[in-house]
Amino acid sequence: MLNVEAYIFINSDPGMLWKITEAALKMIEGVKMAHAVTGQFDVIAYAEFANMDALANIIEKFQSLKGVQRTWTAVAIPPRLK
Repeated sequence: MLNVEAYIFINSDPGMLWKITEAALKMIEGVKMAHAVTGQFDVIAYAEFANMDALANIIEKFQSLKGVQRTWTAVAIPPRLK
């Protein structure tokens, strides 16, 4: 059951953003979208996963990709139940 979501922001080495974007979509389970972007970050990925251990695995895989300098992760907060 996938019930947690996160956005992973990546800074890359020059000229590597497209390779990182493609690798994220093809090689990292749980990554649903990855986009090369302008601004402070080079790539933003969206991932869905079952628990925080699975997120740690996704982050480790990103950090092992050639050309990744740094990652930042924002875990989505689920809506409040009323």
